[in-house]
Amino acid sequence: MIPFNKPFVTNRELGYIAEAYGNAHLSGDGAFTKKCHAWLEAQTGASKALLTHSCTAALEMAAMLAGIGPGDEVIMPSYTFVSTANAFVLRGAVPVFVDIRADTCNLDETLVEAAITDRTRAIVAVHYAGVACAMDALQEIARRHQLLLIEDAAQGVMARYKGQALGAIGDFGTYSFHETKNVTCGEGGALLVKAPDAAQRAEIIREKGTNRSQFFRGQVDKYTWVDVGSSYLPGELVAAFLWAQLQEAETITAARLAIWARYHALLAPLEAAGLLRRPVVPADCEHNAHMYYVVLAPHLDRQQVLAGLRAAGVNAVFHYVPLHSAPAGRQFGRAHGSLAVTDRVGEQLLRLPLWIGLTAEAQEDVVRHLRISLG
Repeated sequence: MIPFNKPFVTNRELGYIAEAYGNAHLSGDGAFTKKCHAWLEAQTGASKALLTHSCTAALEMAAMLAGIGPGDEVIMPSYTFVSTANAFVLRGAVPVFVDIRADTCNLDETLVEAAITDRTRAIVAVHYAGVACAMDALQEIARRHQLLLIEDAAQGVMARYKGQALGAIGDFGTYSFHETKNVTCGEGGALLVKAPDAAQRAEIIREKGTNRSQFFRGQVDKYTWVDVGSSYLPGELVAAFLWAQLQEAETITAARLAIWARYHALLAPLEAAGLLRRPVVPADCEHNAHMYYVVLAPHLDRQQVLAGLRAAGVNAVFHYVPLHSAPAGRQFGRAHGSLAVTDRVGEQLLRLPLWIGLTAEAQEDVVRHLRISLG
């Protein structure tokens, strides 16, 4: 079986974990956490980066920092992970689902403005597959309507839009370091804050609503409960693992891009034959090869194609069930206009194995079996 994913390790992880253990600091915000924060801030240009125990946690923090409350509306794509919506539903807000672009599977910026009401407070840009949304257009819409722009860049570490790091373009951004992501620590995430004056509150929310971070910096003589918050810190062993990965982030990205490019070349004949569409990366975007997906032609049955691949030893997978069609999506959110592209992509998108160590021969086998399964 060719697995869909194999987490990459640098061989430094265990040494750093042992070092963290030897430092006798296993809770959050130790030496390795600080190294990760500094790296993220330098890499992205964010005024503040804070590790969290998941991207879900970072999204929840962003919702709090944005002041989202009951009755507010937040515009987002339906083709995304449930955490994108849940973070705002937990604050009492209504996700307003807008259709995606057929080329990038990202939020269709031309449809966003029509979905804005007097209750709209924010737009969430989800960078699918590490390919940036049309951020210039979304920033202009947000500015014109005095809305916050939040980036769900769970898949976007080391990707850029017009030279700017994804996650650090909007008011708040979030990363994932889940096992399936390019840079991983098993479970983990980060919040990126653009405005320096929001950084202090972000620290407070992350520390259960206390000013504990200020206390440890000697800025207050004791710490106490000052705001809403929760426990969003990862432990230091997780940060130690992540530090090893961040140090190799450029190497990881380059290796994945090479695998992605090989798939892209191998699959060109199948696209020319009208059997599938390959991913599209606009000229303004530097992607990170987070995944390689294809969108099957409408006449093909994805379940049959997946079954054929699995029978041949290839573990390809589908992706999201669109949120607007899910039971909770119908209960807590609403769709704005037709979501025809979302529905089509939700039924026809298929992801191929992509991980460091996947050989050229294995990729050729994947594409050969895909060709057979397409009939």
